[in-house]
Amino acid sequence: MRNCTRLVMLGAVVALVALSVTVQAAEGTRIAVVNLQTVLETSVAGKAAQEQLKTQRDKLEGDLKQKGNELQELEKRLQRDSMVMSKETREDKEREFRIKASDFQALQKKYRSDLQDLERQLMGDLQKDISALVSEIGKKEGYQLVISSIGVLYSQPAIDITARLVQELNAAKPAPKKAGK
Repeated sequence: MRNCTRLVMLGAVVALVALSVTVQAAEGTRIAVVNLQTVLETSVAGKAAQEQLKTQRDKLEGDLKQKGNELQELEKRLQRDSMVMSKETREDKEREFRIKASDFQALQKKYRSDLQDLERQLMGDLQKDISALVSEIGKKEGYQLVISSIGVLYSQPAIDITARLVQELNAAKPAPKKAGK
């Protein structure tokens, strides 16, 4: 009987200690939230990546528009002159048009792929920088968990470290100097 009482007392003490450790851990847990979309839209590095993507996209779209116009002009000429061409000449011109149309489609596909590759590279580099800074802030401030605000239904503004992250990212990656200034 005495052993049973000791066992129950020991169990109660262990449970009490475990409960106290759990409560202390819960009270000491620090969590932060980061809005990655805001970081992308407001940081110097995010804006630079978006601008680089836009510049490349505009350049490729301009090139495609020019080649598309050339292709349309070739098609108009073919339709206009087909009645006065010999059968052999018309077939050659139609084949030339089909080849150029196929080349145009292949070029569209290549440009789309190139843009996606550039976006992956730029966003991957930015994500590495953000992750490193989040780890640094987390360790410095004693956060046990830093999560993206995507999927978070509610968080207190006090735990949002987005502005601090943007500030530190801007300090780490200052705006590139413009030529001629």
